[in-house]
Amino acid sequence: MGTVTIQRFTYKNPISMIGEEAGVCWGADTSDPEKNYKRGLDCLENEHGRTFEFPDVYMILDGYSARVIREWYTHIGGAPTRLQASTRYIDYESGFDYVTPPSIAGNSAAVKVYDWIMKCIQTGLKMLEGFGIPREDSALGLPLGMGTKIVCKHNLRNLIDMSHQRECSRAYHEYRGLFADVGNALREYSDEWAYLVDHYFMPKCEYFGFCREKKSCGRKGRRVAE
Repeated sequence: MGTVTIQRFTYKNPISMIGEEAGVCWGADTSDPEKNYKRGLDCLENEHGRTFEFPDVYMILDGYSARVIREWYTHIGGAPTRLQASTRYIDYESGFDYVTPPSIAGNSAAVKVYDWIMKCIQTGLKMLEGFGIPREDSALGLPLGMGTKIVCKHNLRNLIDMSHQRECSRAYHEYRGLFADVGNALREYSDEWAYLVDHYFMPKCEYFGFCREKKSCGRKGRRVAE
């Protein structure tokens, strides 16, 4: 599995930030850090969602598959932005790391076939390089299982919404692992981020109190039509 690094541009006191920004618009005293923190908690508990968009998280996601990063890009709400490792300039012909899913990793015969596939792709890229094919064209042969690296920025509201979808047991397994890594990295970054992860990151069944999936895992009962 890959690694998540929270960059220093991420503000360490997001709850206090929410409370201070809200206080400006409420004509409140924003000079007291304790009052700002309590006001921020009040915004969170009352789901004043617009205020959740102030704290931004800057991250480096490294070693996850190109496939799961494509899914990561689907959560574009809240104006996140990102840059990804270039297939035009990085020399993948000399080899690349790749992700092996659990269903293959647990089967020694399947692992041999999977590794052989990746080796064939690497060999083919080297051959194309010998023919003078530019990397921007030979890169079309790269697999979705190839490890990649991105830098990205997401606000709190976007991450909370993402948790509802991607902590669901029916979400793609690598994405569940990736999002768990994001939560753990934020917990280690600061106490206020740890509070937000522990209280607001959750699968949608926990948030709504029932399951909305047609094929439920059974963790929560499905909503009964009235």
